[in-house]
Amino acid sequence: MKEKLTIRPLGENILIQVEKPEEKTSAGIYLPETANPDRPQIGKVIAIGESDKIKVKSGEKVVFKRYGGEEVKIDGTEYLLSNYKDVLAVIA
Repeated sequence: MKEKLTIRPLGENILIQVEKPEEKTSAGIYLPETANPDRPQIGKVIAIGESDKIKVKSGEKVVFKRYGGEEVKIDGTEYLLSNYKDVLAVIA
């Protein structure tokens, strides 16, 4: 059984689990990690800080700025710890 995540962003920060890029095209061709050096800009909000300014909720899928935030690795999973202002849109 996996333990519950024990990190809580402070202030106006949010924790985003970054989506992995596609490893295979629709034609079945496998892409190496070096094919797209930029990190993806889509992820799932895992936790939010206590600020009333934050307009996203945990569990929402969002689009964020490409070069914003700090990458952190917790228990082998990559996350992005970012300011709420770096979120550009919520994907419905």
